[in-house]
Amino acid sequence: MTPLYFIILVASGVVPILFSIFGIDFIKNWKNFTISTTVVAAVFLIWDAIFTAHGIWGFTEEYCLGIYFLKMPLEEWLFFYIIPFVSLFSHFALFYAFPKLKLNKTTTRYISVALLGVSLFLIIFFYPRAYTVVNFSFLLVAIALGMRFKIELLQQFYISFLIILIPFFVVNGILTGLITDIPVVWYDNTENLGIRLITIPVEDIGYAFTMLFGNLMIFDLLNKKTAHTG
Repeated sequence: MTPLYFIILVASGVVPILFSIFGIDFIKNWKNFTISTTVVAAVFLIWDAIFTAHGIWGFTEEYCLGIYFLKMPLEEWLFFYIIPFVSLFSHFALFYAFPKLKLNKTTTRYISVALLGVSLFLIIFFYPRAYTVVNFSFLLVAIALGMRFKIELLQQFYISFLIILIPFFVVNGILTGLITDIPVVWYDNTENLGIRLITIPVEDIGYAFTMLFGNLMIFDLLNKKTAHTG
């Protein structure tokens, strides 16, 4: 079979990379972006490695290049750099085009409280299911930190995340079996809610939110520190 996972990652990154080279560089500070992405990737890769080792999810070898580290294919390691780049490129491009676009603080707080409530409910009532519990625990922490320290980022990110979800559904849909008989990435459904959006476990939306907003928070913090010291 073809290395579908690698092809998806390359295809996802082509347009943002070309635009950054020949167009407008939305990321601006690449050093800080690399640091923020690496910090978040380290956390998620540890989580990933533990879940892979316990069979909570896994990868179909025929769709990968065949290079593995800690039982995870090279593509999975690249995922945590390429997907944040593509997604945050979309975030910054959106607010470059519409700099005043954001939710007001009251609406942002209502959305945040609702998400915290849903997360807490799922953590309590679905405690034995590892992916559900860990995923929504991370989401709860990310939103709580955003409310406490980065409310202005949440005001924007709740909007941009809706845009990011469009390519997310395409990429993650392909990875979870949208166009293949056997999914590139498979899940043990006894460890999640068993609810799929087309082929995508509903938990993956929270997973994406936490990973990307975590990147954005750290990136913003580093940029402000750089501006202050510079």
